[in-house]
Amino acid sequence: MIHESVIIGNNINLGENIVIEENVTIGDNVKIGNNVIIKTNTKIGNNVTINDLTVLGKNTSTNKKMARKPSNSQEPLIIEDNVIIGCNCVIYRSVILKKGVFVGDLSSIRENVTIGEDSIVGRSVIVENKTFIGKRVTIQTGCYITADMEIEDEVFFGPCCSTSNDKYMGMGNYKHQGPIVKKGAKIGNNATLLPGIVIGENSIVGAGTVVTKNVPSNKTIVGNPGRTLE
Repeated sequence: MIHESVIIGNNINLGENIVIEENVTIGDNVKIGNNVIIKTNTKIGNNVTINDLTVLGKNTSTNKKMARKPSNSQEPLIIEDNVIIGCNCVIYRSVILKKGVFVGDLSSIRENVTIGEDSIVGRSVIVENKTFIGKRVTIQTGCYITADMEIEDEVFFGPCCSTSNDKYMGMGNYKHQGPIVKKGAKIGNNATLLPGIVIGENSIVGAGTVVTKNVPSNKTIVGNPGRTLE
């Protein structure tokens, strides 16, 4: 089902059982797989590939217990040119995927997220809300990127890293702040970054490290709790 208000460019390849809601715009040379749902007002650029069973532009939801209620007013999802989105992905409204972004299968990207040019969000990655990801960032399979996080350009996350933004785990007495990871830093497999810490430029966090305090630029940190190698 394609709503009559949808604007579609030239040379479009559409799969079976697609739902495209009202006021969606789609550029030229776009490929859309089977069973894809594109929600209201989503904007898709040129040369974009969207694979099977993906939902784009999903609205937020909540319940009574949730402390941080999502906004009722959300901007549309914007997907710029040359983006590739895998199968079974869910990408919310108020997300911007810049040119050349790659999103792997089974990934989820929440609202109020921007992902910079040519960055990679790997398979089964979760990116929570109010997070900024810079250019040419690599986030490998199975990482959890918390809300309120900042990741600068050319950062590398190995598989299965975990981050957090609430030091006191729901007590309500901490201003949510995820880690801040500066340009060129590298985070090893299964590392854990605690709330509010800063990883300096070009620093290295070893595999399995638990980072509890700031890491200076150009340093290597290993262990649990993490300690800086001299």
